[in-house]
Amino acid sequence: MKKILFVFVAAALFAACSQNSNQSKENDSLANLDSAKVPQIALKDFDKEASKYVGKEVKISGIADHVCKHGGKRLFLVDNGADLHVESDTRFDDALMGSAVTIIGLVEELRIDEAYLLKMEEDGIKKHKGEETSSENLEHKKQQIKEYRDSMKTANVDHLSFYSLKYVSHTVNK
Repeated sequence: MKKILFVFVAAALFAACSQNSNQSKENDSLANLDSAKVPQIALKDFDKEASKYVGKEVKISGIADHVCKHGGKRLFLVDNGADLHVESDTRFDDALMGSAVTIIGLVEELRIDEAYLLKMEEDGIKKHKGEETSSENLEHKKQQIKEYRDSMKTANVDHLSFYSLKYVSHTVNK
């Protein structure tokens, strides 16, 4: 009786492992299919195309030129004169530097409008009054705000958009 029970348990374990292996292969195939559905954007076209993909995943290929030494959560991607900072919640591996990579990331937008600039001014004044910032830093912040306003006026727009890529995954290209 014990032998029959042992054979039954062994067969059940083998079937479960086999099923998990098949599920893992199915999940890998689904991940590859999902990756195939993610639109590819040339790095040089990112700034022009990003507005179409805000909140969506895209693929970008290039050379991992630099991993930020200050925390390692920013990767600098370059290709034929174009560049892009890729932000991550976790540290990038320094071994990626110099590698050709394809990054899948979520397109994010920083929208600078008059309300944003007023908040920047208010925060700068509060920090300066609280002695958290120097007069030089406050003047730099004021100059930056002025440049943003001048850019919006010159372009005759009510906001400026700056796009970035939030890291999801990557592959090293061979």
